[in-house]
Amino acid sequence: MARIPLIKPEKLSDPAIAEIFQWVTQVEGAVPNHFFVEMNFPELFKAKLATTQVLWQMGELTLPEVQHVGILVSRANGCPYCTAAFCTILNYGLGTAEDYVRELAEQGLEAVSEGRLKTLLAFALKVNSDPKSTTDADIAALRAAGLSDKGIVQLIHLVSDFGSYNRLNLALQTDYDYRDMWRALAFGWNRQSGEPPGDDTRGVNKPASPDGSPPQPTG
Repeated sequence: MARIPLIKPEKLSDPAIAEIFQWVTQVEGAVPNHFFVEMNFPELFKAKLATTQVLWQMGELTLPEVQHVGILVSRANGCPYCTAAFCTILNYGLGTAEDYVRELAEQGLEAVSEGRLKTLLAFALKVNSDPKSTTDADIAALRAAGLSDKGIVQLIHLVSDFGSYNRLNLALQTDYDYRDMWRALAFGWNRQSGEPPGDDTRGVNKPASPDGSPPQPTG
């Protein structure tokens, strides 16, 4: 149970917050409890999510690459909540095959074979665990993978941004409201843990259409 109240307004009078809630519903299927925790400080919530959206949408990493960073950083930081959130966005919001996202949640970097993505993720994990150990060769590898100075700054800030969400949800024990599958794969969670179950209806994709187009979110 969360250590502070979940603020769930009956009516949204602030258009900026209404827009944030609409956006997250599109990519996750519902407004997560994390956002209701953030609503204890709505002024910061708006500014923080605005920064997150800039990082996700206005840099050089693609949105799927951004979600990979979120999953691996959250996994490394031991945050089941955020790991599940970004798995949900990658699978439900972006239409990435569930089998692949399952492997990513369970295996981390070992599940990634594509060269550029693997370079970005290895760097992100290094910056997350020991930023001072970054070398000139690490930066050169990012440039070889196609990042300019802007993309390098974006990637480092993404690590920090994801880490801040990890710390908030871990410290305040945000009530888990994603599919239990994600935390079971990433952290070995099971129903005997004593923790309440999540929401196994959350972020479930429809099957791919007959013409091969990406699956669309339900709900």
